[in-house]
Amino acid sequence: MSEQRWQLPAAVTLSDELRGLGLPDPLLALLLRRGHHSKAAIETLLDPPAAPDPHRHFRQLRAAVQRLRQACCDAEAVAICGDYDADGMTSTALLVGLLRRLGARPVAAIPSRQDDGYGLNSAMVERLEAEGIRLLVTVDNGVAAREALERAAALGVEVVITDHHTLPPELPPCLALLHPACTPADSPYRGLAGVGLATVLAQALARSCRATAEQALALDLFCIGTIADMAPLLGVNRRWLIDGLPHLRQSSLVGLQALQQVAGLDDGAIDATAVGFQIAPRINAVGRLGDPRLVVELLTTDDSEQALELARQCEALNRQRRELCDAIEAEARALVEADGEQRSPFLLLAQSHWHHGVIGIVAARLVEHYGLPVALLAGEGDGRLRASVRAPSGFAVDAALQSCSALLERHGGHPAAGGFTVRADHLAALHEQLNTLAERWLERQGSSALLEPEALVTLADLTPGFWRELQRLEPFGIGHPTPLLWSSRCRVVQQRELRGGHLQLTLEQQGVNARAIAWRWQGEQTLPAELDVAFHLRLNRWQGKEQLQLELRGLRASSSDTLVLQRRQRRYLVRRDGDMLVIRNAAGEELRGRPSTDDGGALEVEHPQAGHPYVRSLLQEAAMALGLTA
Repeated sequence: MSEQRWQLPAAVTLSDELRGLGLPDPLLALLLRRGHHSKAAIETLLDPPAAPDPHRHFRQLRAAVQRLRQACCDAEAVAICGDYDADGMTSTALLVGLLRRLGARPVAAIPSRQDDGYGLNSAMVERLEAEGIRLLVTVDNGVAAREALERAAALGVEVVITDHHTLPPELPPCLALLHPACTPADSPYRGLAGVGLATVLAQALARSCRATAEQALALDLFCIGTIADMAPLLGVNRRWLIDGLPHLRQSSLVGLQALQQVAGLDDGAIDATAVGFQIAPRINAVGRLGDPRLVVELLTTDDSEQALELARQCEALNRQRRELCDAIEAEARALVEADGEQRSPFLLLAQSHWHHGVIGIVAARLVEHYGLPVALLAGEGDGRLRASVRAPSGFAVDAALQSCSALLERHGGHPAAGGFTVRADHLAALHEQLNTLAERWLERQGSSALLEPEALVTLADLTPGFWRELQRLEPFGIGHPTPLLWSSRCRVVQQRELRGGHLQLTLEQQGVNARAIAWRWQGEQTLPAELDVAFHLRLNRWQGKEQLQLELRGLRASSSDTLVLQRRQRRYLVRRDGDMLVIRNAAGEELRGRPSTDDGGALEVEHPQAGHPYVRSLLQEAAMALGLTA
């Protein structure tokens, strides 16, 4: 955290119309900075419109529904080919459970991470056809499996594809294709993950069969898979999460109830944070280390005792996953630290014994710690290594791998994450090319991580009422992240290191105390007398008690009462005089103002030019820099 660069937000002006929404000023300011400039835009965020008729957005949905309805009427065997991540497993469970209830005989067909790799392949198609399968539905994969799809066509196996990964230039051969990119450009379905597409198909099929109860069950699994896959929480995703999350606690899926039990989620509502950090990891652990069909069985069983036993197996695999991650992270950090100050700008670390299923998690941890792009590689046999790549914002992983494609056996990904396979004898040349790309990136953005707090609050602001208003902005995720708040001039009154390397603080500001925690703290043990803190606000539940807690994302020493503000080509001396803001220009002229107690922190200024746009924005920037206004 000591290597972070803070960039404070631009000051904004709040209108009476916006204040009529009832949200606290810091949250209104935050929404304005995120581009929600009108009352109507904020109301749409808080209460999105209902999902439109999917048949108008997915042209081939009708054909898919008709074929699946026929399979249900004929009690036909149908293979559901998913992926081994939480999105793919929940998608598979969703369709397996629904088709079973509607009369078909579904079979889960998920490839092994270790043996088969990602997605549908020709061997799977041949095996399923030999077992009597004549209809196959892909979920969370399929658009890139041209060889397997052509093999299916040759064998007379019909395929319905539901996938959200990048479409190839030539559309895949299939009976029907459901893909967000095939919807209109302004479609609210554009952000769906694999489980969202499975939900569209499942709900349309359930409506066609007049099975209304099954439509609600689809939403339960939609919530889990969408949050786990970090899909953008906008459009239909946001509407369905708002509808579905409040009902997860009482889900009729006994497998979800069992997962909540082993995760210790016994009290309170299940929100996006609980799904993302407590339920989804237990599902993902199975895909990383075990057989994904365990999760499908868990999420489709009607037997409570069986569900609890399967959930305990998920829990055991999740503990194993944590232990593996901790061990690999310790080893990886030792390798980095051995290079001292000569460490590479692109951290590429390889050990043949590392587990493919968890190196992506460890790579993400190293990115957070070092602020550099990271690739961790594990042995694949036959002189090859397989890598997971993660990177900070601004370094495009997919573009970097594409530029090195001549050295890679295969590769894929998106800007923040990716993977590749490489021959061991190409590793040195690959690292050299990636280092060159990382050096150029560091030259453009600087070597320290950028932290961008979104709204200033005081510790006194952080009341149960503020927390309730913050919850109105839920769910948070990609496209609508958890608000990063900050507070100025906090004094550390107590400091304690917790087991696991976490740091717990008690902060005081103008007579108000708050508890804060920095997970996996790696910074200095001696903290400045006064701190500015950037944090996510959380509700901590422990032994039946609830307490608001600051989850720290950044710390810095508070500025002195005087600073220099550079604005365009002019410099100003800015200082605090009690609660008064004083700005002096090069000619020695001064502006004085103090926050109004009646106008949400607006500055009261007595000066002939106080209303001039330049002067007004100067006052706001100076007040923001000194922590006097949101």
